[in-house]
Amino acid sequence: MSEISNAAWYVVHTKPRQETRALENLQNQGFECFLPTMEIEKLRNQRVMRVVEPMFSRYMFIQLDDTTQNWGPIRSTLGVSKLVSFGHIPAKVPPELIDFLRQAPPETVERLFDVGSNVRVANGPLKGLEGQYLAHDGETRAFVLVELLGQPQKLRVTLDSLRVA
Repeated sequence: MSEISNAAWYVVHTKPRQETRALENLQNQGFECFLPTMEIEKLRNQRVMRVVEPMFSRYMFIQLDDTTQNWGPIRSTLGVSKLVSFGHIPAKVPPELIDFLRQAPPETVERLFDVGSNVRVANGPLKGLEGQYLAHDGETRAFVLVELLGQPQKLRVTLDSLRVA
């Protein structure tokens, strides 16, 4: 990670789900790039899985020299949509933001649902029922606290049937 003397950080808009491809192709051309990522929980094939995804969907950062570097190849790079601009002026990013993102300690995993969050059953016989998310029960089910007949009840429901209320 070498700093370029007259360099500034700019924002690259990528094609959908091609942030990593754009990063690799720009780096292969000698550009200094940064793609902040985070680990999150997602429901895939009815299982909760931890995946690493870009922090800013379809955006990454590139360091460019204002005076000597050829910016032309950027827009034709595989995975890149465009350099973000306001009018004809590329959008600069304060270097402090890049430093902060690089040095920030990794966050804990962003959970599909947090304990205590309000959820709603989106399908099945309990559709529309609202309650409080309690915990995962294995990979495909969760415990939800609901009120039925004036009493709190702990139900076991499929994770894919839950939505944030």
